[in-house]
Amino acid sequence: MRHLGRFSFILTLLALPAQAAAYPLTLDNCGYTITINQAPERVVTIKSTATEMLLSLGLGDHIVGVGFQDGPLPPHLALAGAGLPVLSDKLPSQEVVLEAEPDFIYGGWESNFAADGAGERSTLATFGVATYVAPAACRSVKPAKLTFDHLFDQIDELGAIFDAGDAAARLVAEQQAVLNAVTPDPRGLTALWYSSGTKTPYVGAGSNAPAMIMEALGIANIYADIDEGWTSASWEAIVDANPDVIVLVDAAWNSAEQKKTLLAENPITSQLDAVINQRYLVIPFPASEAGIRNVPATADMAAQLAKLTFGE
Repeated sequence: MRHLGRFSFILTLLALPAQAAAYPLTLDNCGYTITINQAPERVVTIKSTATEMLLSLGLGDHIVGVGFQDGPLPPHLALAGAGLPVLSDKLPSQEVVLEAEPDFIYGGWESNFAADGAGERSTLATFGVATYVAPAACRSVKPAKLTFDHLFDQIDELGAIFDAGDAAARLVAEQQAVLNAVTPDPRGLTALWYSSGTKTPYVGAGSNAPAMIMEALGIANIYADIDEGWTSASWEAIVDANPDVIVLVDAAWNSAEQKKTLLAENPITSQLDAVINQRYLVIPFPASEAGIRNVPATADMAAQLAKLTFGE
């Protein structure tokens, strides 16, 4: 988890003179080949993870439109993101996206690029628009189990695309330092990651951001053996597992408080020790998907976890 070798390497890079990006840059992105001939200048971002990534790299002035944002920006990005043109509260159509005259579209989900969405990637390419999907959100090609190093590699890749290598290296170094300070909980606790759903809960499984964060926290995911990012579960199986801790994803459409009420009022889940004793960790929805919020969210959740007490 510490990755000290990588951290030392990044610090060495920061001491070197800036290197210009090498174009044309050809990348395999979710099994789709993209070629970048120069740093994109007019970018549409879809999903909060995409917007927040570019703002964190200091590229807010390149964003000409945003769509499908999952929640408000974190405080440290609010000023940089103030006034960004909102193309749609949901997924913008191809027509709306093209009206912004982008040369690059960065989607947080591969499904954003569909004929009934922002447009198919091959179609957008005919208009001279390059497209990029957050690698952890690939579906055409199953991504490897997510790690923090994979996230840092994505930051480096975006640094190369936007000729922002120095900013990328600084961001990775900052995130690595925060991650290095997280100490896994030693108590051997089990946990459920409750993302959404009422009758059928949608929970964090074994291969994406929920798994990565829980492993860093030192808590055992009761659905770790399912090789997916998220999965549908049953309340009966969750009660049988009786996790020590429940992670609640706080979304505008299904808040953490609503989840607490549901868990307490449901005759099945009200039996859970974690519900009876209010052993919850809360994470904002935009931080629950792979992106630049994962590291600070892990640190915040570690602090929440340290405050939880358990009877003998």
